[in-house]
Amino acid sequence: MKFTIAILLLVSNTLVFSKSVDYLPVPSNDLVKHTYYTLSYNEKYEQANWVYYSLTDSMVVKGGSERSNKFKVDKMVSTGSAKSADYTKSGYDRGHLCPAADMDFNPIAMEESFLMSNICPQAPDFNRGIWKELETDVRNWAKKEHKLYVVTGPVFNDNKGTIGQEEVLVPGYFFKILYEETDQPKIIAFVFPNRKSDRPLADFAVSIDEAEKLTGFDFFSQLPDELENKLESRVNLSGWIEGYVSSEPIAAKQSQVQEKSAESDFQFYLILISVIILVVVFVFVKGRKRRR
Repeated sequence: MKFTIAILLLVSNTLVFSKSVDYLPVPSNDLVKHTYYTLSYNEKYEQANWVYYSLTDSMVVKGGSERSNKFKVDKMVSTGSAKSADYTKSGYDRGHLCPAADMDFNPIAMEESFLMSNICPQAPDFNRGIWKELETDVRNWAKKEHKLYVVTGPVFNDNKGTIGQEEVLVPGYFFKILYEETDQPKIIAFVFPNRKSDRPLADFAVSIDEAEKLTGFDFFSQLPDELENKLESRVNLSGWIEGYVSSEPIAAKQSQVQEKSAESDFQFYLILISVIILVVVFVFVKGRKRRR
């Protein structure tokens, strides 16, 4: 009985821990934790290095709160965040990293999405074009998969100068990474130039390894090494974008099936041999008792 209780406690603790995992990128410097998202603030460039949050189907379904449009200084940034005025007449949009439409399930979430620490300078045609298209797809994927972990932010390559009194850097690129955690987990990353594009989203998909090289951050390092290496080394659009199937070679799949079949056969024969041994031992013991 004690052994059974111990096992149950171990399982329950494991489940609790698994639900509490935060897949924060590494390094996680100058963290600012809001109610529904966490960010790493870059004082030099006056914007986040990245924003991390989870998005569930219930959050999307409950959405519909009126858009705030009240951009505010983030007082939780110890060094002070950029100001809305830095963007005025700059020619760039106040582009959300964690979208307002992802946070419209309650007033607090909506208000936090308009903090200036969550904002980056984005070219209008980019912010209102392919970036918005991806944000819409992310919400649809969240409804389909029930829960996504999202990391998004600027890529400080081929930058386009600065804007405003605070000299907010205009990034050359932006990235977004999505991880879906199930029995068959999957991950996808996108990197876009900060300009208008009419190309399909699939053209901007990259491996996580490539995104890490571009940004200097280690994403989803909390995953088991074997799973992390498998997911992050390749681009797999299957399950994300319509029309794409698993990129895993057919030969590899057949090999896995054969391995599973061989494993099942081994287990079957092991059980059979064990039963035969038990029967032989039982007969032997019975025979000795009769002789006595």
